[in-house]
This record gives sequence, structure tokens and C-alpha cells, in this order.
Amino acid sequence: MARRILWRLAGLVPLLFVISLLVFFIAQAGPADPVKDVLSQKMSPGQIEQIRAAYGLDRPAWQQYLSWLGDMFTNGGGISLSVRSPVSGIVFPAFVNTLILIAGATACTVVLGVAIGYLSGIRHGRLTDRIVMLFVQVGSNLPVYWFGLIIIWLTAVRLKWLPAGGMHDLRGDGGFGDLLLHLIAPAFAASLVSMLIIARFVRAAVIESEQSDYIRTYRSQGFGRAAILGKHIGRNILSPIVNITGLTVGSVLTGVVFVETIFSWPGIGSVLLNAIAGSDYPVIQSGILLVATTFVLVNLVTDVLLDLLNPRLRRGDA
Repeated sequence: MARRILWRLAGLVPLLFVISLLVFFIAQAGPADPVKDVLSQKMSPGQIEQIRAAYGLDRPAWQQYLSWLGDMFTNGGGISLSVRSPVSGIVFPAFVNTLILIAGATACTVVLGVAIGYLSGIRHGRLTDRIVMLFVQVGSNLPVYWFGLIIIWLTAVRLKWLPAGGMHDLRGDGGFGDLLLHLIAPAFAASLVSMLIIARFVRAAVIESEQSDYIRTYRSQGFGRAAILGKHIGRNILSPIVNITGLTVGSVLTGVVFVETIFSWPGIGSVLLNAIAGSDYPVIQSGILLVATTFVLVNLVTDVLLDLLNPRLRRGDA
């Protein structure tokens, strides 16, 4: 198992190198000129060239790439063109906020997904099951941005249970309770699709387990229904839950612009959206590379956990 993990870690190096190339040169291929768009509305051509030289934008693309890659390791991603500050000071705090949103969405995915699926499974064929499956079917096809607007209208406008957006109440102390209150709605919106996928897996596992011969045998021996289902269903659905949880992180990262924009969450999606609007290439490149690297690492951790949960692979490595 250790050898398998080391091989996968080694495989990340060329993958991340290719990702960095794509991120840099796709941004370079854009039609916008960052100097003219951001810095030089009232500058002479000579001043424009001086600024271009100061940022290294007059050099060949491959030299700019090597300089940018070096800045990623030594200079915090370089200097932002729009706010004239280190990129790391812009990108990393926003990314931490996005990680908080991802953690909340992951918790909603696992807890609510398992609960919904278990409830539907043990009530299979009854009215409760039909209602839950109707909710699952409808919810799986709802766009995130539309669902987010519905949550805001219901919880903030009509019921006034939750704040409409933001990460903290500017009039409050900004403590953990305030953060948690602001996190509930965007985390639930971001986790909807993955939560319902887990619910389907759990429901199918409950139904299959209840109809199996060994469950009937355990019942005949006097074991309780809840204990039997909890033990054996947990064993059967643990791998799908880990897999879908990894996909949740990926789906939140890819759809983070929608969620953060709707709920005014100050995360990496909002930063990238503003950077794209302002042609701030250093922020765009560093932000996208950070998101892509996180996505790759989450997939690696998910694959390793799935291998650890697979007894055949453990025996094979032994």
C-alpha cells in the first residue's frame, strides 16, 4: 500500500506541471491586455512600455512562464496588477474561506445524505419513501444558482431564520456562532446534488440488505433490526460515501463562483471573478492553479482511502 501511495504521489509531479502550463498559456492566449486594461488609462506609450518591462510582460512567453513558476515558490505568486500587492495575500485568505464552505458542504452531504437515504430505505414502498424519492428526483435536477436564490428567499426574506449572505455580521462579534449561521445556507446549496446521490446509494443499500438471506438469519437469532442494518449497511456504503464526498469537494470547487456570488461569500470564486473582470493575470493564474492543485490532491486522498477500505488490495500488498 505504501508503494502504491508513493507512485501516485510521484505521478502528481508531471500532472501538476501540465496543469501549470495550461493555466499560464490559456490565460496568455486571451485577447485582453492587462497593462492597458488595468494600469494605463491615462499613460503615454513610453510609460506603458516601462510598466510592461517592470512586470516582465515584454519577454517571451516561455520566460514569463518560468518567472511566474518561480514566483509561485519564492514570491507568493508575484504582484497583482490591479491592487499592487502580493498575490498570495489576495488568493490564500479567500481560499481559506472557500475551504470553510467546502467543509460545511461536505458535512451536509454526508450527514443529510445518509439520513435521507436510510429513512427512505427502511420505509421502502411506503408514502414516506415516495415523498423522499420525489424530493430526490426533483432536487437532483435543480441548478445551484436557482436553488440558492430559493434558499435566500425562504430562509432570509420570508422566515428570517438565516442571513441573506456574507460570512460575518458586520454589527456582531464575528465569532464561530456567527460564522456557522452564515455558513448553513451556502453549504446546503453547494451540497444538494452530492447529498442526494449519497441518499440514493444508502437507500439502495438498505433495501438490498433487508432482502438478503444473512439479514433474515440474524433476525432469526434475535438481533435487532437497527443494529443489523447499521453494521452491515455501514460496511457496504462506506466506499461510495468516501467516493462521493471527494466528488463533492470537486463539485464545490468547480461551481464555487455561483455559490459564492449568490451568497456574497468572500472566497476564491469571488476573487477569480473580479480578477477576470479586471484582467489581473497573476491573480487569475495563481487562483486557478491553486484550485486545480486542490482538486488533484482531493482525488488522490479519495483514491488512497478507497484502497484502504478495499480488503483485497490490502491483502494483495501484503
